Amino acid sequence: AYNIHVNGVLHCRVRYSQLLGLHEQLRKEYGTNVVPAFPPKKIFTLTPAEVEQRREQLEKYMQAVRQDPTLGVSETFNSFLRKAQQETQQIPTEEVVLEVLLSNGQKVKVTILTSDQTEDVLEAVASKLDLPDDLVGYFSLFLVRETKDGAFSFVRKLQEFELPYVSVTSLHNPEFRIILRKSYWDSSYDDDVMEHRVGLNLLYAQTVSDIERGWILVNKEQHRQLKSLQEKVSKKEFIRLAQTLKYYGYLKFDPCVTDFPEKGCHVVVSAGNNELNFQVRLPSEQIKEGSFKVTRMRCWRVTSSVPMSNGPSGSSPGKSEVKLELAFEYLMSKDRLQWVTITSPQAIMLSICLQSMVDELMVKKSGGSIRKMFRRRANGALRRSDSQQAVKSPPLLDSPDASREPMAKLSSKLTSVSLRGISHSSSANDVGANDFHGNYAFEGIGDEDL
Repeated sequence: AYNIHVNGVLHCRVRYSQLLGLHEQLRKEYGTNVVPAFPPKKIFTLTPAEVEQRREQLEKYMQAVRQDPTLGVSETFNSFLRKAQQETQQIPTEEVVLEVLLSNGQKVKVTILTSDQTEDVLEAVASKLDLPDDLVGYFSLFLVRETKDGAFSFVRKLQEFELPYVSVTSLHNPEFRIILRKSYWDSSYDDDVMEHRVGLNLLYAQTVSDIERGWILVNKEQHRQLKSLQEKVSKKEFIRLAQTLKYYGYLKFDPCVTDFPEKGCHVVVSAGNNELNFQVRLPSEQIKEGSFKVTRMRCWRVTSSVPMSNGPSGSSPGKSEVKLELAFEYLMSKDRLQWVTITSPQAIMLSICLQSMVDELMVKKSGGSIRKMFRRRANGALRRSDSQQAVKSPPLLDSPDASREPMAKLSSKLTSVSLRGISHSSSANDVGANDFHGNYAFEGIGDEDL
């Protein structure tokens, strides 16, 4: 069997025959022209070298399918991964109670099936809270790790190819929890959410929590004003004031390491307002702050190194074993691109943040609405709403600059799929274009933006 690691964690184990079955199903649905070539069957027993060759081919195949804009979001592919996840973790389909946290620590208990996908669980939580259907798309479920001081470290946004109950229980660690949080970046969308009582309460709880944990910067005078609004229970005014503060709506990451401006610098990264904000501690102990705009990132990639020894299926994947890096190519000044690398266990989450910022910019550019990003349920069966197509990033045009390689889009949903036990290359120069996220928002940059 092959271990499929998704986002640095063992997702499932599958046999060659199961992957071949998936391939045949995709070919039947989408045609041979769309689906990538599959490693051929062999009549005789494979030699160790052939086994390794097949593993590499299967890894490339899975990545190619996921990166395809049609195949990667198909129900066939996602349901294959969900089913394989459930079978690998040996969790039978049954009714269970799942606890989902809100930002203020309140617990929402929902009765779901162990086989319910992310969207089913999100709908169940929204229904329990009386959050209206047209606001569900503004929120997402996140896998977080509770630290000793009670704060949360964000691991990733739960995706449509996974079963939240299975994802959280298979980690065998009570520190891992599922939390509900807003999933958009532009604070102008707050107006839509605040129209409804439940939306307002969720946004208010998140804002209070972000201020308390120091994610939003507040001076003494602002703190006094906020406290006064809190005492009056003026939630909308409280949020309006918070919107004017530094780092409102940002996600703050755990301290990690970067090679900018020089190797081995300790950094605290925050994502928000279409940028990655760096607070870097230089070797001289001096703290410097700077921001990298998402529109000036030409592309980015995540690499993961998974150790050879996979423990028994019940063992918890040790976080320290997997080394994750996010590298992005940034337009520092006109005609000068530079790679910046962040080494962090939260590299996947950083990449998901970048991708969702780009997607949101593209939705706004095309005149789309965030409300349309939610999939509707019809007759109990899941179907994509027609408007979903409008918010997909447009296909990347061939670059007019012949010296620039065309970028292949890598879906953030499976940022690093790995069937491998050895380290991926970590040099920015020797990775093929297929390993990158091309950035659609980068194409529109003009000289005046510099």
